Amino acid sequence: MNHNQQLQARQNTIHQLFADPVRLLAPMEGLTDPLMRQILTQIAADLGRPYDWSVSEFIRVTQHLLPAHVFYKYVPELHHGAKTASGTPIHVQLLGSDAQLMAENAAYACELGAPAIDINFGCPAKTVNSHRGGSVLLDEPEVMYDIISAVRRAVPTDVPVSAKIRLGYTDTSRMDDIRAAIASSGADWLTIHARTKTQGYKPPAYWDKIQNFNALSIPVIANGEIWTAEQAKDCMTQAATPHLMLGRGAVTRPDLIAQVDSDRHKNSENTTILLWQDLIAHQIKFLEGAAKNDVVLVGRYKQWLGMLTKGYREAQTLWEGIKREKNKAAIISALYTSVGE
Repeated sequence: MNHNQQLQARQNTIHQLFADPVRLLAPMEGLTDPLMRQILTQIAADLGRPYDWSVSEFIRVTQHLLPAHVFYKYVPELHHGAKTASGTPIHVQLLGSDAQLMAENAAYACELGAPAIDINFGCPAKTVNSHRGGSVLLDEPEVMYDIISAVRRAVPTDVPVSAKIRLGYTDTSRMDDIRAAIASSGADWLTIHARTKTQGYKPPAYWDKIQNFNALSIPVIANGEIWTAEQAKDCMTQAATPHLMLGRGAVTRPDLIAQVDSDRHKNSENTTILLWQDLIAHQIKFLEGAAKNDVVLVGRYKQWLGMLTKGYREAQTLWEGIKREKNKAAIISALYTSVGE
């Protein structure tokens, strides 16, 4: 295809992606790794409301073009058409401050099969920010522009490029500048976590401030502090966008995506509620997943179980019983006996 044909193909792709309200699984460092993505996207698909796509944990770009094995480590789905086993597409997220290096790595990710590139300007981690990555760049909108536009030029014309931001770094005083940088950068859509870096993850999220970006000619996706279907609806109303990215709420209640869109299930045999007994098999599959060793798997599982305690009474009981347990087989046995407790 020539350039114009590729451009039209990208526009068609974006139109199709956003023809209906999108529901995305958020990239969360150390949480939504490939194993967790596999589990959560499978649950959503089984409930009849699969995620439209998920975004990978960020891949840090610092000093050179990353080798293929790094991309495959963070996004093993690239070996399988950039989709999870349930068929959910995975977009590759990059984080860095050098526009040229970001562009080169984005282009390489596309060679490896990335269907879209997302750029992280939202990570609040001190170690990331101190190395001039993530949300600290919200204080440098001109650098944001340089990075997005460089990536846009480097990747194939038909591959979408998106960005994920917060409302600002220490405050929201630069929102207009950030919006202007996004508008002129060539980004195809924007995801906004409705808090500043300084506000971290402390409630509330300021969904209404997302409206400041709705003047952009691209889709805007709202994110942050969505734990229930009611909060999802409030977010969409206050942000004035139908598009949502679900994060910690989707880990705490893996059926949240189906609950948000429960009206789609009125004439379906699928239920929108995932009971604890239905979640047992998925937890066991998680414990039997790929990892360096069982110690890593048990640690990761306990992290998830700790979050599940916010959504399931049975999880709290199980947690009290196995929080000091290190043997994976013993934990699996306790999982089986947790049904009905």
